[in-house]
Amino acid sequence: MASTTNGQWYPPEWPDRIRALANGELTPAAPRRAATVLLLRDSAGGPAVHMLRRRTSMAFAGGAYAYPGGSVDPRDERPVTWAGPSRAQWAVRMGVDPATAQTIVCAAVRETFEEAGVLLAGASADTVVADTTGEDWEADRAALVAHELSFADFLSRRGLVLRSDLLGAWARWITPEFEPRRYDTWFFVAALPEGQRTRNASTEADRTVWIRPTEAADGYDRGELLMMPPTIATLRGLQPYACVADALAAAEAQDLTPVLARARLVGGEIELSWPGHDEFTKRIAQTGTGTGAPGEADGPSDRPGPSGGTPA
Repeated sequence: MASTTNGQWYPPEWPDRIRALANGELTPAAPRRAATVLLLRDSAGGPAVHMLRRRTSMAFAGGAYAYPGGSVDPRDERPVTWAGPSRAQWAVRMGVDPATAQTIVCAAVRETFEEAGVLLAGASADTVVADTTGEDWEADRAALVAHELSFADFLSRRGLVLRSDLLGAWARWITPEFEPRRYDTWFFVAALPEGQRTRNASTEADRTVWIRPTEAADGYDRGELLMMPPTIATLRGLQPYACVADALAAAEAQDLTPVLARARLVGGEIELSWPGHDEFTKRIAQTGTGTGAPGEADGPSDRPGPSGGTPA
């Protein structure tokens, strides 16, 4: 991985893959649906967000900071007891059909429990589980991770209602076409339920932090925190809000148009851009071995970010 003055994640194989795509030699993989959640809590300096750092040994984005999340499980389509906006309402908001909306919302809630130990569900439509610690909870969480237990059966067995009203859809990013593993990822915001606490329950992370978006963005700009484009973009989007309630209220107005990187030939260079996010635009010389460092680019900004839309 090439390094630069900021915290971008930029694999050395990207230029070669981009050239292959531009030359018609690479067939894009179909993206898998996924969901990730920005858990928020109020702090003295404003909202703080829960982030995890992917283990450096991970083949994809090792060492990068991200949020709890993962792929939709086919079993996320099973009926669950539901509270909050209906599936049809979520479908309109997200621009998908109701069944797909359910799978994405279920994945968001399930993955947050699997990776952070936080559960956005309660015994009724106006309550939330206050404590998810204990051996019985851990046994269920491990069974979910191992695909030995479906999320629908987990909720049903415990008599719980999924609280879709605790989520706000924030953004949608799709992994670039030149990546071998691609995801169509929905980003949600949610407040940490009262009484619950996060923990590092993910086997893919070596640490977790609560950090204010401004601090995290500053760390990225200094090159101290490695992130992918959707991560730093969503962090910057949270910076204007003084409290969690304001951020959650703003979710309804967020643009959910999918962000998909584009690669095209411009003169003797490959131009890589993320529409609507000029800070990530890169230009890469067509000649070479594919190891050009991001700092060598001649884009409108020298603050590119890493890949896009891949869950933690």
